[in-house]
Amino acid sequence: MTILTLEDFAGALPAGQPIAGLDLGTKTIGLSLSDIGLRFATPRPVIKRVKFGPDAEALLAFAEKEKVAAFVIGLPMNMDGSAGPRVQATRAFVRNMEAKTALPFIYWDERLSTVAAERALLEMDVSRAKRAERIDSAAASFILQGALDRLSSLRRAASGED
Repeated sequence: MTILTLEDFAGALPAGQPIAGLDLGTKTIGLSLSDIGLRFATPRPVIKRVKFGPDAEALLAFAEKEKVAAFVIGLPMNMDGSAGPRVQATRAFVRNMEAKTALPFIYWDERLSTVAAERALLEMDVSRAKRAERIDSAAASFILQGALDRLSSLRRAASGED
């Protein structure tokens, strides 16, 4: 497994494979998946966290089933740009995944992703109970969509369209 920047991944992008977005929480792992054209992120059901082993197995089963090319994982930086305990936990999770998969991980600054996801769910008039169920996958989708938009921009720049 490799940790890549989005810019490096854009240069080695496999054709016809989706990318997964992850929002690593303490109780769940929010999931989202791109289309194969890498334009849209769609929320998927969360993985309920148990222990690292079963969590990793569930994540890799999802990746295999969906033929995922890479994971974009939210890095929960503090608003001032510093790294707190949740950033350390996310990096430790990715380090532990190194022994389990060759799929690359791409860190994505996820500041305010949960806030944005909550707003979107509120705008769609989703009930409080349903919001609690869907917030992590909505946040994963928000994280992935940001990375997909950046990838699109990098591809346009590389082809001279910008």
